Amino acid sequence: MNTDDTTESSTDTETSCGASTGDTRTDGESSSRCGASNSSFGAESNSESGSKCGASKKSATDEKVEARADDFDAEPGRLVAVGLGPGRPEEMTQRARGALLEAEHIVGYTTYVDLLPEEVTESAEELYDTPMCGEVSRTEEAIDRALAGNDVAIIGSGDPNVYALAGLALEILESKEATASMVDFEVVPGVPAAQSCGARLGAPLVNDTVSISLSDHLTPMPTIESRLHAAAKEGFTIAIYNPWSRKRRENFRKCCEVLMEHRAPDTPVGIVHGAGRDDEQVDIVELRELEELGETDLVDMTTTILVGNEETYVWDGRMVTPRGYESKYDY
Repeated sequence: MNTDDTTESSTDTETSCGASTGDTRTDGESSSRCGASNSSFGAESNSESGSKCGASKKSATDEKVEARADDFDAEPGRLVAVGLGPGRPEEMTQRARGALLEAEHIVGYTTYVDLLPEEVTESAEELYDTPMCGEVSRTEEAIDRALAGNDVAIIGSGDPNVYALAGLALEILESKEATASMVDFEVVPGVPAAQSCGARLGAPLVNDTVSISLSDHLTPMPTIESRLHAAAKEGFTIAIYNPWSRKRRENFRKCCEVLMEHRAPDTPVGIVHGAGRDDEQVDIVELRELEELGETDLVDMTTTILVGNEETYVWDGRMVTPRGYESKYDY
């Protein structure tokens, strides 16, 4: 799933790359071999009181980024943003697996590092992870390691361009007065949550689809609500990311209210919890039932919800959204 909002714990380990709130896992070494910088990123990035929780606007990163490209004496290495897909190693693309096996250092959210197959973790020289709200600190950590001469992979579930860190990496590179070409920056795509969850539900996404995240730590809820109204009114299939957490009960309630305003109560809704993980659950319900599921284990930050359009129906336990072929062909 594409989210960095699941609470995890991590051991504080000081590194010379500037991020001091992650767990650096090495073969016999406790400090980073990154080699340079006095960056102030990460000093408090994992506490709610000191973190902007991943704010990625250039004005915010300029205030925090202290290490610049000129601070590094080494020939820059390489930085690759890798999408792991849903979670199971067999659902990772071969290109992603190859990129991870080539990387010297792997940086990521604790939950995603724990999903890596053993062959990848054993091949890496170092693994560096941070828990919830460490998006900015670990992204700068990855960049600093690359600028210090290492080949680095920064990982996320799903795809790096879907509610993930590919854009943030480019913003921070720019703030450091570096360039993407300097570190041979590349994005290795993965299967996004909406697509992997759609596959588990049948065929709900074969017509126009809009993805919306209910996580409001970067986008204000009024903006999210406006997008929901527009998507629901226009008749799109809607993929909902990050639907529910203890701090976002009201967001989920409001989302259900908006959907009921524009869709029939019996509209099929697919729910996939923990796709590709040990606790995976898949269910299809009617829209009228959705809100009450917010207080159950089925709906949380690892869940993706797919709300059908007015033509979506359930057949043989599967969601089907017609593409329109029936109006053109006889079958």
